[in-house]
Amino acid sequence: MHTQFPLILHRKFRLGLIVNAYAGLGGSVGLKGSDGSATVDIAFERGAEFRAPARAKRTLQRLKDLPLEVFCFAGELGEDVALSAGLAPEVIGSPSSVPSTAADTQAAATTLRDLGVDLILFVGGDGTARNIYEAVGSTQAVLGLPSGVKMHSGVYAIAPEAAAEIIIQLNRGELVSLSLCEVRDIDEVLFRKGQVQSKYYGELLVPSEPRYVQAVKQGGREVEALVLDDIAADVIESMDADTLYIFAPGSTTFAITDALGLEASLLGVDLVLNKQIIAKDVAAKALQDAVFSHPGPVKLVITAIGGQGHIIGRGNQQLTPILLEKVGKENLIVVATKTKLEALSGRPLLIDSNDPVLDKQWQGYIPVITGYRDCVLYPLGYGAQHV
Repeated sequence: MHTQFPLILHRKFRLGLIVNAYAGLGGSVGLKGSDGSATVDIAFERGAEFRAPARAKRTLQRLKDLPLEVFCFAGELGEDVALSAGLAPEVIGSPSSVPSTAADTQAAATTLRDLGVDLILFVGGDGTARNIYEAVGSTQAVLGLPSGVKMHSGVYAIAPEAAAEIIIQLNRGELVSLSLCEVRDIDEVLFRKGQVQSKYYGELLVPSEPRYVQAVKQGGREVEALVLDDIAADVIESMDADTLYIFAPGSTTFAITDALGLEASLLGVDLVLNKQIIAKDVAAKALQDAVFSHPGPVKLVITAIGGQGHIIGRGNQQLTPILLEKVGKENLIVVATKTKLEALSGRPLLIDSNDPVLDKQWQGYIPVITGYRDCVLYPLGYGAQHV
């Protein structure tokens, strides 16, 4: 029987909140959208009422007793709804005007991303999704709460309560898959003339329900060799030219270099540039020199020790705190099978770099590649197992 152990993190789950209070305003009065200040004025003249804040409150009220931190911009862009739901948000900025604009939404998204929040919950429609994508791209985990008129994008929870449930699962440390989902929007002017013209704008990284956990409880099993092939294919497909890749020790990372046809070291640290090994089994000093002298980006491909969960500090002491600080948490590529993560029984991945300040800074939630175009959002930080 699977046992879920309590998860203890020094840093609480950090939730970013963005509310487009005007999303969906024109729907009830037949305007087929809410884009543009003129449309907002007409909607109010026709007796429209705010829809988005009430839907946001339905989600947030379910989160008020969780150990999480909420960050948002002042007033209607997030603070007002958070306070009304019983939360105590930290205000990190203000909209430039009332009503707030698309530029305010983008500014809030960028600020939240730079702050290092684990998830951005945004409330709005396809126009808001476009603003979020334009601000943070496909690397920041986000979740849409549908409140607009046009809902062509695939980035939303099915209801406010469903959005809350996903955040609750993340807060518990459960395996929650991340998927790249399309951001689409239609031309409102043409739509009001009866023409539907949808356009693809990009993809946002969105958490979905953890179907995998249920499958395991019903007896589903991964075939490790096939999963390692899938993980390798995903990483190789995303490798960029002139980026220096540090491959840490481990059978999972070794599977990637093996798929590249490279003679890598299973228990050492290797350097790969343009899909060729340029240094093998590198010691700490040589590794540090190579990273600091490389003129382009540097990324670290790393896996967890089975059963323990350490990604830093066990078997890879070549990765010094100075090196890790230079690479940056945002350039980690963590790979692991879902079976390995499930074996942690809800405990977080661990970092023991010998620098407590860096260890604390890196705590939070990180994407873990678990297959081809398949990853989960998983906690990183100190944990305790209570028996």
